[in-house]
Amino acid sequence: MTSGAEPFALNYMAAPKLRPAEFFALARNLGIDRVEIRNDLTGNATLDGTPAASVREEAQRAGVEILSINALQRFNDWGAARASEAEELADYAAGAGAKALVLVPRNDGEGRGDHERLPRLIEALQALGPILSRRGLTGLVEPLGFEICSLRLKSEAVAAIDAVDGAQTFKLVHDTFHHHLAGEAELFPHRTGLVHISGVDDASVAVGEMRDSHRGLVGADDRLGNVAQIEALRAGGYAGALSFEPFAESIQQMDAKQVQARLAASMALIAAGLVS
Repeated sequence: MTSGAEPFALNYMAAPKLRPAEFFALARNLGIDRVEIRNDLTGNATLDGTPAASVREEAQRAGVEILSINALQRFNDWGAARASEAEELADYAAGAGAKALVLVPRNDGEGRGDHERLPRLIEALQALGPILSRRGLTGLVEPLGFEICSLRLKSEAVAAIDAVDGAQTFKLVHDTFHHHLAGEAELFPHRTGLVHISGVDDASVAVGEMRDSHRGLVGADDRLGNVAQIEALRAGGYAGALSFEPFAESIQQMDAKQVQARLAASMALIAAGLVS
């Protein structure tokens, strides 16, 4: 939990230029003690070869808990190569002390057909279940709202999880950006294991044209309705982390002091909105 009322967490995407120890220090400076690490940040853990044990030690030294490693990409395009990748990444996650592995679906326009979406999801979850369970990890399935994505709806993710009797192993990621893009009404708070938050304030971009590059921090002109989404999730029983995951280059190029100030302002705005 954070030192304040809201259970904020910090995804490494918020400050990708920082080394792990610096990133963990940023979180603690904000009163945040839960973080997400990533496997797609060139020059930083894990792509630079930093041993999982070193990441675990740095996190313990800083007093932060690693919620997840983000992510196993194209998880629903299952095969021998994906299985090998899943084993390797799950080993790293467990070694680093992470609690979960984020699972991101294929997002290239393929695998979207009505005849293939659910069968491919079920195949992947069936295979991933033992991989995750052996390491004590939760699989966090993250639907993406982009029209080209092979898994846009949380309802389909839940159907696949239930088809493999996987409710104890798999939870949903509710991403406020992707939920807005997908236009899905149902929230599934009791099936949610993590919430990703980011904001879009560009009034000129249509919803269908929103991309990761538009995702900044949650501000006063947020078009995604972050506060309303969080309130609805909380009303439905979700009490877990709200993890900042901005992708906008304007945020990622900031130094630690700049991003700390911006994050603190966004945290305050969200907290104020939730109690008003």
